[in-house]
Amino acid sequence: MRTFDAGRWAPYADRCRASGIRLTTFAELGDVPAHRRRLYELNKECAADIPGRGPFYSYDAYVRERVDVPSFDPRGVVLALAGDTWVGMAATSDRRARGCVFNEMTGVRRGHRGAGVAVAMKVYGMGFAGLCGVHLVRTVHHAANARVIALNRMLGYTDAAWDESAL
Repeated sequence: MRTFDAGRWAPYADRCRASGIRLTTFAELGDVPAHRRRLYELNKECAADIPGRGPFYSYDAYVRERVDVPSFDPRGVVLALAGDTWVGMAATSDRRARGCVFNEMTGVRRGHRGAGVAVAMKVYGMGFAGLCGVHLVRTVHHAANARVIALNRMLGYTDAAWDESAL
């Protein structure tokens, strides 16, 4: 993170704006029940394309296990909006006790993929690490998810041994 140059990726955010997509955070929109439901629906739809994902959480389980937890911070959830439609999300959790933030999920609805929205959201979300006072951003991906692996490598993520206890 110390060597991450967000300015290098500015054209992706510019392209989003030019196409009518606005980047914001869950905190800016407001952590209210209606927004939690929209976040759940967006996450569920995007997660369906993760290889081997299996069934998604019920709404109540999602809120209990993904939102109402100490690592959830609405400032770490970047949303891409096309008008009133939520088209993408990049959720990053606060793991500063472990010296990092963790990019939990990045997803874009199918009709908006391939336009750089995921890159713009992930770069926007890198600022969350600074808010948490850490310099390390971690993530995982499914080994068969070639697009996400390429995106993460393009942004400078490197492979590391997975230690679940690190989170």
